[in-house]
Amino acid sequence: MTELLAQRIARQVLARSAARAVRTADECIDYSGFWARVSRVGAGLAGMRRVAVLPTSDIDSLVTVVAAMRAGVCVVLLHRHLSPDQLRRVLTVTRPGAVVAVAAQHRRLRRMGFDGVPRTAAELECAGSAGDARPGSELLMGVTSGTTGEPKLFVRDQASWAATLDRSDRTFDIGPGDTVAVPGVLDHTHFLYGALHALTRGATVDLRPAVDALAHGATHLYSVPTLAWDVVRSASGPYPHVREVLSSAARWPRSGRAALREVLPNAALTHFYGASELSFVSFDRGFGRADEHGTSGAGSDHAARGADGTVGGVSDGAAGDYSVGELFDGVEAEIRDGRVFVRSDMVFCGYLTETGVVDGPVDGWVSVGDRGALDGRRLRLFGRDSEMLIRGGLNVEPAAVEAALTAIPGITEAVCLGVADDRWGQVPVAAVVVDGRAPDPAEIRRQLRAVLPGPSVPVRVQVLDTLPRTPRGKVDRPAVIAVLGGSGRSNHDSP
Repeated sequence: MTELLAQRIARQVLARSAARAVRTADECIDYSGFWARVSRVGAGLAGMRRVAVLPTSDIDSLVTVVAAMRAGVCVVLLHRHLSPDQLRRVLTVTRPGAVVAVAAQHRRLRRMGFDGVPRTAAELECAGSAGDARPGSELLMGVTSGTTGEPKLFVRDQASWAATLDRSDRTFDIGPGDTVAVPGVLDHTHFLYGALHALTRGATVDLRPAVDALAHGATHLYSVPTLAWDVVRSASGPYPHVREVLSSAARWPRSGRAALREVLPNAALTHFYGASELSFVSFDRGFGRADEHGTSGAGSDHAARGADGTVGGVSDGAAGDYSVGELFDGVEAEIRDGRVFVRSDMVFCGYLTETGVVDGPVDGWVSVGDRGALDGRRLRLFGRDSEMLIRGGLNVEPAAVEAALTAIPGITEAVCLGVADDRWGQVPVAAVVVDGRAPDPAEIRRQLRAVLPGPSVPVRVQVLDTLPRTPRGKVDRPAVIAVLGGSGRSNHDSP
């Protein structure tokens, strides 16, 4: 039977008890000490079905998550960008036995609207034994609606994560003696998974900022384009000891990959596409195939070409920018009415609601609404049905931004779109139609900051006389992007 996540870490503890497990800017802990704390916190979680965790880049957060996963207690992964209403909704539906965060985050929880008593990992520690996880046990629940809108809570079980770990073992060259830099906050599932996979392989997890970890011998870097650009622009390096960069979120353009190669000359640049519901779907390495820029592939790409001569709304010259590489081993994909459907042993169980888990895979197949095309086992993406954009690895739903805009007196119409940005991958911009009551664009952005999470606030608000529309009366989004200039500012607000 496939080993579950905590069993894999326990095996590394037996083999490498004195080896360093986790390093932060302030402390280090070896595998023996890490596992001893996991055991004590796991005992403190006994009797709980779920525990909510607001993690940061610290040892306690990893201890709590691993302890819960060992004990068969589901981790409800909270996110620092949840609004008070969203947090309240998440806690109402999941009903965790405790809400856990490091002491420094308790004030943040209160600002997020939590009126209970948060716990720390140290407060949970006790003597005794914890329960044991089973393959069908809930392992993780997280919010997939991004930073706006009604939360959707995906459910992953122990078996699906074990299958995902198997793919990582076969695809990524991580083992004892390696150091995996995980510079992103652990409330992002990409970085949390990177840290947990490294522990299952007997490697050291380095939670310090990327440049600090690289300067101290990291062999692998978990990243998103935002952090990779920070490494490039730090004017540090080169770091020849780095063997692989593992990146998700928006795919890097060739110019970005070339710039990173200058800093990390010996690293394989691996980008993978997936989703919380799908886990791993596809990956590519290096700079991609030669036909990814300007030369369309054969096969189903042509079936997706529209009357305007584009592929999925993307011109031939840009179509390659949306290639997401080869499907992982064991992953099947189909295109149905232009949407990508995926089947594998890694997909989620469904979404948790007050009535139970709903909208799970049908005959094993599930889609998150991405539009795309297949050429053999190579996958291309052309955007998402919901037009959601990804800013620095964080999802932004334009519909919720548009609702916030039109709630401002004087704004009669609004559209929010994602445009390319060198650092963040994509950023939201907005165009509005106003009457005489509307505030100026600076005041509009100020009011949006009061009702939207930071990543969702448009970096620019442009007033137009009318919104361009298609012959069918819908907002012509490509035309709006053309009016707005098609790119974000270079030094706008951080999310």
